[in-house]
Amino acid sequence: MNMSVFLLILLVLHVSASGAVRLDSYNVDPKSLSVSGISSGAAMATQFHVAHSSVVMGVGLVAGVPFMCSGGNLVTATGVCMELPSTILVSALEAVTASGALVGNIDSTSNMRNDRVWIYAGTHDSVVKPAAGEKIRDYYAHYVNQNNIKTVFNIASEHCMPTANYGGRCDALNSDNYLNNCNYDAAFELLNHIYGGNLKHGTAAHGSLIKFDQSDFFYFSSPSVYSMDDVGYVYIPSGCASKHSACKLHVAFHGCKMGQTRIGDAYVRHAGYNEVGEANNIIILYPQVTASLTNPNGCWDWWGYTGLLFATHSGFQMTAVYRMVEKVMDL
Repeated sequence: MNMSVFLLILLVLHVSASGAVRLDSYNVDPKSLSVSGISSGAAMATQFHVAHSSVVMGVGLVAGVPFMCSGGNLVTATGVCMELPSTILVSALEAVTASGALVGNIDSTSNMRNDRVWIYAGTHDSVVKPAAGEKIRDYYAHYVNQNNIKTVFNIASEHCMPTANYGGRCDALNSDNYLNNCNYDAAFELLNHIYGGNLKHGTAAHGSLIKFDQSDFFYFSSPSVYSMDDVGYVYIPSGCASKHSACKLHVAFHGCKMGQTRIGDAYVRHAGYNEVGEANNIIILYPQVTASLTNPNGCWDWWGYTGLLFATHSGFQMTAVYRMVEKVMDL
C-alpha cells in the first residue's frame, strides 16, 4: 500500500474515532485576544495573561488565585492559596513576576497597563476561600490602571461558574459539574467588561461547537504526557464562519474536574460563553486537560506538575494553548 494512502487512512480512522477535526483559522482581530477561567482555569488564565501580556488584552477570573501563588509547590497551592489566602504575600509574587520578565520568561509587565481585568469570588466558596479574590486584585493593581479592574465579591455562591439559569443551587457545592444557577451570567459580565461594556446579551447559540484535535499542537509527544486531552472545543459564531468579518477571540479555561472526559460537554455548552459569543462575534476556544497520575483531578497546571517553567512562555500547556491561539488567529 502506498505510504501516503496509509497515512490518510490513519487520519480518517483517528477523526472518526474521536469525532475531532483539525482546528481551522479564522478572521480574527489580532488586538482582541482575551482569556478567562474558573478555579484552576482561572489560575491558568492569569498565567497566560501575564506570560503573554503583549498579545492578551483582558482577563476574567472566577474563584482564582494570584499569579505564581503556589511557587511551584502543591502544599503551598492547597494550604496557602486556597485555604489561607489572607496570608499570601503579594509583594513576593510581584518580585517573582519582575524576575520572570527580566530574564524573558514572561512578557514585560508594562504591557498590562491598559488591560481589562474582571475578578469574581463567591462569598460562600469553600474550595478557594473568597480572600483569594482580594489578593488577585492587589496583585493586578500593581500593573493595571485601576479604572480597568472590576471586582464582584458580593454574590452568595459556592465554588462554581455562576450562570444565569443552568446548574445546581448557587450557594451549594455542585460537584457534578461546578456549574451553578445563580441568576447571574458570569460569562457575559466578564466578557462585557473585557470588551468595553457595550456587548449585547445573547439568547441562543446558533453557531457551531466544534471538537478539534489537540494533538496537532504537541510536536514530540502525545497531549496526555502533559495531562492534556486529545480533543478540545471551539465555538464559532454564525457571523464568523464565513471569515468575511473580523471577529474577537476568547480562551475559556475550565476548572478541576470540569474537563470533557469527566463532565462531557456541559461546561462548553452551558457556562454561558457561546450565547455571548454568538451575539457579539466572539470565537470561544475551550482547550481541555484531563486527569493523570500527577494530576488526578484534571486541573490546569498552576503548581508545577508538568515542570518548573509551567507559568512561563516555555510551559508545556502554555505552549500548546498558544499554538492553538496562533492557529485560530492565522498567525
